[in-house]
Amino acid sequence: MFRTVLLYGAGLALAVAALQWVEYQVWARSHPGELYSLLLAAAFLGLGVWVGARLFRQSPPTGDFVPNEAARASLGITDREREVLGLLAAGRSNKEIAQRLAVSPNTVKTHIARLYEKLEASRRTEAVLKARELRLIP
Repeated sequence: MFRTVLLYGAGLALAVAALQWVEYQVWARSHPGELYSLLLAAAFLGLGVWVGARLFRQSPPTGDFVPNEAARASLGITDREREVLGLLAAGRSNKEIAQRLAVSPNTVKTHIARLYEKLEASRRTEAVLKARELRLIP
């Protein structure tokens, strides 16, 4: 019984494949311009992805992270604010940061507000991005 089902299934699959091939042949003959445009677009898409991957490949950081103490000092970021910034970059919530640093959530909010001012950011992601650009955090 199982063999019969497999044979019928294989036969139907071959029939469907043959019908699809015939339909493709008819479509390709009646619309050659669209087919060539599609192939050309696919080739340029592949080329663009390959060139983009080659040009914008980022090499992994070498060696240990060395924070930019000059930028930290010029911005006036304290050690505690740097700790909060590191935990922000790790994706921690205000409550998690407060628990980790043994302070109240309001204190964390104050530190974050000061970091926003010092980094001239309006959101967490923007603050973390600017801190990474300035090499304040890894």
